[in-house]
Amino acid sequence: MTTTPTARLDFDGVLFFPVTPFDAGGRVDLDVLGEHLETRLPFGPGGVFPACGTGEFHALSAGEAIDVVRTSVDVVAGRVPVIAGAGGPLGHAIELAHGAAETGADGLLLLPPYLVSGTADGLVAWVEAVAAASDLPVIVYHRGTARYTADAITRLAANPKVVGFKDGTGDIGLAQEIVLAAEAAGRDDWAFFNGLLTAELSQGAYRGIGIPLYSSAAFAMIPELAALHYRAYVDGDETTRMTLLREFYTPLVRLRDETPGFGVSLIKAGLRRRGLPVGSVRPPLVDPTPEQEARLAAILDCGLALVELGGTRPAGSACPSTAMADAAGAASR
Repeated sequence: MTTTPTARLDFDGVLFFPVTPFDAGGRVDLDVLGEHLETRLPFGPGGVFPACGTGEFHALSAGEAIDVVRTSVDVVAGRVPVIAGAGGPLGHAIELAHGAAETGADGLLLLPPYLVSGTADGLVAWVEAVAAASDLPVIVYHRGTARYTADAITRLAANPKVVGFKDGTGDIGLAQEIVLAAEAAGRDDWAFFNGLLTAELSQGAYRGIGIPLYSSAAFAMIPELAALHYRAYVDGDETTRMTLLREFYTPLVRLRDETPGFGVSLIKAGLRRRGLPVGSVRPPLVDPTPEQEARLAAILDCGLALVELGGTRPAGSACPSTAMADAAGAASR
Protein backbone atom coordinates (compact mmCIF):
# COMPACT_ATOMS: atom_id res chain seq x y z
CA MET A 1 0.00 0.00 0.00
CA THR A 2 1.58 3.26 -1.16
CA THR A 3 -1.08 5.71 -0.03
CA THR A 4 0.11 8.46 2.28
CA PRO A 5 -1.48 8.50 5.75
CA THR A 6 -4.02 11.26 6.20
CA ALA A 7 -5.06 13.19 9.28
CA ARG A 8 -7.87 11.65 11.28
CA LEU A 9 -11.26 13.31 11.23
CA ASP A 10 -12.34 14.36 14.71
CA PHE A 11 -15.96 15.33 15.29
CA ASP A 12 -17.07 16.97 18.53
CA GLY A 13 -20.81 17.46 18.32
CA VAL A 14 -23.86 16.32 16.42
CA LEU A 15 -23.24 15.88 12.69
CA PHE A 16 -25.12 18.46 10.60
CA PHE A 17 -26.52 17.45 7.20
CA PRO A 18 -27.83 20.65 5.57
CA VAL A 19 -30.57 20.72 2.96
CA THR A 20 -29.90 22.04 -0.53
CA PRO A 21 -32.16 25.07 -1.09
CA PHE A 22 -33.80 25.62 -4.49
CA ASP A 23 -35.27 28.87 -5.75
CA ALA A 24 -38.66 29.33 -7.42
CA GLY A 25 -37.14 28.24 -10.73
CA GLY A 26 -35.74 25.05 -9.25
CA ARG A 27 -32.12 26.23 -9.28
CA VAL A 28 -29.74 25.73 -6.34
CA ASP A 29 -29.91 28.86 -4.16
CA LEU A 30 -26.42 29.32 -2.75
CA ASP A 31 -27.33 32.51 -0.85
CA VAL A 32 -30.04 30.71 1.12
CA LEU A 33 -27.63 27.82 1.66
CA GLY A 34 -25.17 30.26 3.19
CA GLU A 35 -27.84 31.57 5.57
CA HIS A 36 -28.89 28.01 6.44
CA LEU A 37 -25.32 27.14 7.38
CA GLU A 38 -24.47 30.34 9.21
CA THR A 39 -27.55 30.20 11.42
CA ARG A 40 -26.83 26.61 12.48
CA LEU A 41 -23.15 26.92 13.32
CA PRO A 42 -23.78 28.70 16.68
CA PHE A 43 -25.47 25.50 17.90
CA GLY A 44 -22.19 23.60 17.82
CA PRO A 45 -22.29 20.94 15.10
CA GLY A 46 -19.35 18.58 15.09
CA GLY A 47 -19.14 18.61 11.30
CA VAL A 48 -21.04 19.77 8.22
CA PHE A 49 -21.93 17.27 5.47
CA PRO A 50 -23.16 19.17 2.38
CA ALA A 51 -24.59 17.51 -0.74
CA CYS A 52 -25.33 14.27 1.10
CA GLY A 53 -28.64 12.48 1.71
CA THR A 54 -30.52 15.33 3.40
CA GLY A 55 -29.00 17.62 0.77
CA GLU A 56 -30.68 15.63 -2.04
CA PHE A 57 -27.43 14.23 -3.41
CA HIS A 58 -29.47 11.96 -5.68
CA ALA A 59 -30.98 14.98 -7.46
CA LEU A 60 -27.86 17.16 -7.94
CA SER A 61 -25.60 17.37 -10.96
CA ALA A 62 -21.89 17.14 -10.30
CA GLY A 63 -21.54 20.88 -10.89
CA GLU A 64 -24.36 21.69 -8.48
CA ALA A 65 -22.92 19.41 -5.79
CA ILE A 66 -19.48 20.98 -6.11
CA ASP A 67 -21.00 24.48 -5.87
CA VAL A 68 -22.85 23.42 -2.70
CA VAL A 69 -19.63 22.08 -1.19
CA ARG A 70 -17.66 25.18 -2.19
CA THR A 71 -20.23 27.48 -0.57
CA SER A 72 -20.22 25.32 2.56
CA VAL A 73 -16.43 25.45 2.84
CA ASP A 74 -16.48 29.24 2.40
CA VAL A 75 -19.18 29.78 5.04
CA VAL A 76 -17.82 27.31 7.59
CA ALA A 77 -14.32 28.76 7.15
CA GLY A 78 -12.52 26.05 9.09
CA ARG A 79 -14.69 26.20 12.20
CA VAL A 80 -15.65 22.51 11.88
CA PRO A 81 -14.83 19.81 9.30
CA VAL A 82 -16.72 19.90 6.00
CA ILE A 83 -17.31 16.43 4.55
CA ALA A 84 -18.62 16.40 0.98
CA GLY A 85 -20.94 13.81 -0.48
CA ALA A 86 -19.63 11.66 -3.31
CA GLY A 87 -20.90 8.46 -4.87
CA GLY A 88 -23.13 7.06 -7.57
CA PRO A 89 -21.54 5.99 -10.87
CA LEU A 90 -17.79 5.62 -10.53
CA GLY A 91 -16.98 8.45 -12.94
CA HIS A 92 -19.42 10.76 -11.16
CA ALA A 93 -17.95 9.85 -7.76
CA ILE A 94 -14.42 10.53 -8.98
CA GLU A 95 -15.48 13.88 -10.46
CA LEU A 96 -17.04 14.84 -7.13
CA ALA A 97 -13.92 13.75 -5.24
CA HIS A 98 -11.79 15.98 -7.46
CA GLY A 99 -14.20 18.87 -7.02
CA ALA A 100 -14.40 18.50 -3.26
CA ALA A 101 -10.62 18.53 -2.97
CA GLU A 102 -10.41 21.67 -5.10
CA THR A 103 -12.96 23.48 -2.92
CA GLY A 104 -10.96 22.76 0.24
CA ALA A 105 -13.31 20.21 1.80
CA ASP A 106 -11.90 18.13 4.65
CA GLY A 107 -13.14 14.72 3.54
CA LEU A 108 -15.65 12.65 1.60
CA LEU A 109 -18.72 10.70 2.64
CA LEU A 110 -18.86 7.96 0.04
CA LEU A 111 -22.49 7.21 -0.75
CA PRO A 112 -23.43 3.93 -2.49
CA PRO A 113 -22.78 3.09 -6.15
CA TYR A 114 -25.61 3.73 -8.56
CA LEU A 115 -28.17 0.96 -9.16
CA VAL A 116 -25.89 -2.08 -9.33
CA SER A 117 -24.29 -4.04 -6.54
CA GLY A 118 -21.28 -6.28 -6.88
CA THR A 119 -19.19 -8.62 -4.80
CA ALA A 120 -17.28 -7.57 -1.71
CA ASP A 121 -14.16 -7.49 -3.89
CA GLY A 122 -15.88 -5.15 -6.32
CA LEU A 123 -17.11 -2.84 -3.57
CA VAL A 124 -13.65 -2.61 -2.03
CA ALA A 125 -12.18 -1.83 -5.47
CA TRP A 126 -14.83 0.86 -6.02
CA VAL A 127 -14.01 2.55 -2.70
CA GLU A 128 -10.31 2.44 -3.40
CA ALA A 129 -10.78 3.90 -6.89
CA VAL A 130 -12.65 6.90 -5.46
CA ALA A 131 -10.18 7.26 -2.58
CA ALA A 132 -7.30 7.32 -5.05
CA ALA A 133 -8.87 10.23 -6.94
CA SER A 134 -7.90 12.81 -4.29
CA ASP A 135 -5.94 13.27 -1.09
CA LEU A 136 -9.13 13.56 0.95
CA PRO A 137 -9.93 11.03 3.69
CA VAL A 138 -13.01 8.91 3.02
CA ILE A 139 -15.88 7.72 5.23
CA VAL A 140 -17.85 4.82 3.74
CA TYR A 141 -21.65 4.74 3.96
CA HIS A 142 -23.16 1.31 4.60
CA ARG A 143 -26.58 1.20 2.91
CA GLY A 144 -28.34 0.42 -0.35
CA THR A 145 -25.96 -1.05 -2.91
CA ALA A 146 -22.96 -0.55 -0.59
CA ARG A 147 -23.18 -3.47 1.84
CA TYR A 148 -19.87 -3.90 3.65
CA THR A 149 -18.87 -7.10 5.37
CA ALA A 150 -16.48 -7.29 8.29
CA ASP A 151 -13.90 -8.77 5.90
CA ALA A 152 -14.32 -5.87 3.48
CA ILE A 153 -13.77 -3.43 6.35
CA THR A 154 -10.63 -5.31 7.38
CA ARG A 155 -9.31 -4.86 3.86
CA LEU A 156 -10.30 -1.21 3.62
CA ALA A 157 -8.69 -0.55 7.00
CA ALA A 158 -5.35 -1.25 5.31
CA ASN A 159 -5.90 1.93 3.28
CA PRO A 160 -5.03 4.96 5.47
CA LYS A 161 -7.31 7.17 3.36
CA VAL A 162 -10.37 5.28 4.62
CA VAL A 163 -11.07 6.78 8.03
CA GLY A 164 -14.67 6.08 8.95
CA PHE A 165 -17.90 4.13 8.67
CA LYS A 166 -21.52 5.33 8.67
CA ASP A 167 -24.25 2.74 9.18
CA GLY A 168 -27.55 3.19 7.40
CA THR A 169 -28.90 -0.36 7.55
CA GLY A 170 -29.82 -0.84 11.21
CA ASP A 171 -28.18 -4.28 11.40
CA ILE A 172 -26.72 -3.88 14.88
CA GLY A 173 -25.01 -7.27 14.87
CA LEU A 174 -23.17 -6.61 11.62
CA ALA A 175 -22.30 -3.08 12.72
CA GLN A 176 -20.75 -4.54 15.87
CA GLU A 177 -18.67 -6.96 13.76
CA ILE A 178 -17.48 -4.05 11.63
CA VAL A 179 -16.43 -1.98 14.66
CA LEU A 180 -14.48 -4.95 15.98
CA ALA A 181 -12.90 -5.61 12.56
CA ALA A 182 -11.59 -2.05 12.29
CA GLU A 183 -10.23 -2.21 15.84
CA ALA A 184 -8.54 -5.55 15.14
CA ALA A 185 -6.89 -3.98 12.11
CA GLY A 186 -5.32 -1.40 14.41
CA ARG A 187 -7.47 1.51 13.25
CA ASP A 188 -8.20 3.43 16.43
CA ASP A 189 -8.54 6.58 14.32
CA TRP A 190 -11.80 5.64 12.60
CA ALA A 191 -14.96 7.73 13.05
CA PHE A 192 -18.04 5.53 13.48
CA PHE A 193 -21.50 6.98 13.28
CA ASN A 194 -25.15 6.07 13.07
CA GLY A 195 -26.75 7.26 9.87
CA LEU A 196 -30.25 5.86 10.19
CA LEU A 197 -33.14 8.20 9.52
CA THR A 198 -33.84 10.31 12.62
CA ALA A 199 -30.82 8.69 14.24
CA GLU A 200 -31.58 10.15 17.67
CA LEU A 201 -34.20 7.45 18.15
CA SER A 202 -31.70 4.59 17.75
CA GLN A 203 -28.51 6.18 19.06
CA GLY A 204 -28.75 4.64 22.53
CA ALA A 205 -28.31 1.21 20.94
CA TYR A 206 -25.47 2.35 18.68
CA ARG A 207 -23.54 3.87 21.55
CA GLY A 208 -23.62 0.46 23.21
CA ILE A 209 -21.70 -1.18 20.34
CA GLY A 210 -18.99 1.46 20.02
CA ILE A 211 -20.62 3.87 17.54
CA PRO A 212 -20.71 7.14 19.48
CA LEU A 213 -21.51 9.63 16.70
CA TYR A 214 -24.74 10.20 14.81
CA SER A 215 -26.05 12.29 11.95
CA SER A 216 -29.01 14.57 12.55
CA ALA A 217 -31.39 15.80 9.87
CA ALA A 218 -33.42 17.38 12.67
CA PHE A 219 -30.45 19.67 13.41
CA ALA A 220 -31.04 21.30 10.01
CA MET A 221 -34.66 22.07 10.92
CA ILE A 222 -34.64 22.66 14.69
CA PRO A 223 -31.03 22.98 15.88
CA GLU A 224 -32.11 24.21 19.32
CA LEU A 225 -33.71 20.89 20.15
CA ALA A 226 -31.12 18.73 18.35
CA ALA A 227 -28.37 20.43 20.36
CA LEU A 228 -30.34 19.89 23.58
CA HIS A 229 -30.64 16.19 22.75
CA TYR A 230 -26.93 15.95 22.05
CA ARG A 231 -26.02 17.57 25.36
CA ALA A 232 -28.32 15.19 27.23
CA TYR A 233 -26.81 12.26 25.31
CA VAL A 234 -23.23 13.25 26.10
CA ASP A 235 -23.97 14.14 29.74
CA GLY A 236 -25.86 10.92 30.42
CA ASP A 237 -29.05 12.85 31.23
CA GLU A 238 -31.41 10.04 30.35
CA THR A 239 -34.47 11.76 31.81
CA THR A 240 -34.15 14.66 29.38
CA ARG A 241 -33.13 12.45 26.47
CA MET A 242 -36.11 10.14 26.91
CA THR A 243 -38.48 13.08 27.21
CA LEU A 244 -37.21 14.46 23.90
CA LEU A 245 -37.48 11.06 22.24
CA ARG A 246 -40.99 10.51 23.52
CA GLU A 247 -42.44 13.98 22.96
CA PHE A 248 -40.67 15.15 19.78
CA TYR A 249 -38.71 12.50 17.92
CA THR A 250 -41.24 9.65 18.09
CA PRO A 251 -44.15 11.73 16.69
CA LEU A 252 -41.76 13.07 14.02
CA VAL A 253 -40.82 9.52 13.01
CA ARG A 254 -44.48 8.50 12.87
CA LEU A 255 -45.13 11.34 10.42
CA ARG A 256 -41.93 10.67 8.48
CA ASP A 257 -42.89 7.04 7.92
CA GLU A 258 -46.16 7.92 6.19
CA THR A 259 -44.49 8.80 2.87
CA PRO A 260 -41.24 7.65 1.24
CA GLY A 261 -38.67 10.42 1.15
CA PHE A 262 -40.09 12.37 4.07
CA GLY A 263 -36.71 12.10 5.82
CA VAL A 264 -35.85 15.06 3.55
CA SER A 265 -39.23 16.55 2.65
CA LEU A 266 -40.28 17.18 6.26
CA ILE A 267 -36.99 18.90 7.04
CA LYS A 268 -37.45 21.30 4.14
CA ALA A 269 -41.08 21.90 5.12
CA GLY A 270 -40.00 22.65 8.68
CA LEU A 271 -37.37 25.10 7.48
CA ARG A 272 -39.92 26.88 5.30
CA ARG A 273 -42.29 27.13 8.25
CA ARG A 274 -39.52 28.65 10.33
CA GLY A 275 -38.90 31.33 7.73
CA LEU A 276 -36.06 30.04 5.56
CA PRO A 277 -37.11 29.85 1.88
CA VAL A 278 -35.39 26.58 0.97
CA GLY A 279 -37.94 25.66 -1.70
CA SER A 280 -39.44 22.29 -2.47
CA VAL A 281 -37.77 18.92 -2.91
CA ARG A 282 -36.86 17.73 -6.38
CA PRO A 283 -38.62 14.72 -7.91
CA PRO A 284 -39.06 11.89 -7.25
CA LEU A 285 -39.50 13.19 -3.67
CA VAL A 286 -42.74 14.99 -2.86
CA ASP A 287 -43.67 17.73 -0.41
CA PRO A 288 -46.03 17.10 2.53
CA THR A 289 -49.72 17.78 2.13
CA PRO A 290 -51.20 20.79 3.96
CA GLU A 291 -52.60 18.43 6.60
CA GLN A 292 -49.19 16.81 7.11
CA GLU A 293 -47.55 20.24 7.31
CA ALA A 294 -50.04 21.21 10.02
CA ARG A 295 -49.05 18.15 12.06
CA LEU A 296 -45.39 18.94 11.50
CA ALA A 297 -46.03 22.48 12.77
CA ALA A 298 -47.51 21.05 15.99
CA ILE A 299 -44.47 18.82 16.46
CA LEU A 300 -42.13 21.77 15.92
CA ASP A 301 -44.09 23.90 18.38
CA CYS A 302 -43.73 21.09 20.90
CA GLY A 303 -39.99 20.90 20.24
CA LEU A 304 -39.51 24.61 20.80
CA ALA A 305 -41.55 24.43 24.01
CA LEU A 306 -39.31 21.58 25.19
CA VAL A 307 -36.25 23.74 24.51
CA GLU A 308 -37.73 26.64 26.49
CA LEU A 309 -38.21 24.32 29.47
CA GLY A 310 -34.82 22.61 29.16
CA GLY A 311 -36.26 19.26 28.17
CA THR A 312 -39.17 19.15 30.62
CA ARG A 313 -42.52 18.25 29.10
CA PRO A 314 -44.68 21.34 28.64
CA ALA A 315 -47.94 21.45 30.54
CA GLY A 316 -51.23 21.25 28.70
CA SER A 317 -51.50 20.32 25.03
CA ALA A 318 -48.27 21.81 23.64
CA CYS A 319 -46.99 18.35 22.71
CA PRO A 320 -49.22 15.95 20.79
CA SER A 321 -48.88 12.43 22.14
CA THR A 322 -47.66 9.60 19.97
CA ALA A 323 -51.14 8.08 20.09
CA MET A 324 -52.63 11.34 18.83
CA ALA A 325 -50.04 11.51 16.04
CA ASP A 326 -50.83 7.92 15.02
CA ALA A 327 -54.56 8.64 15.01
CA ALA A 328 -54.11 11.75 12.88
CA GLY A 329 -51.95 9.83 10.44
CA ALA A 330 -54.48 7.02 10.16
CA ALA A 331 -57.30 9.49 9.54
CA SER A 332 -55.34 11.13 6.71
CA ARG A 333 -54.76 7.87 4.81
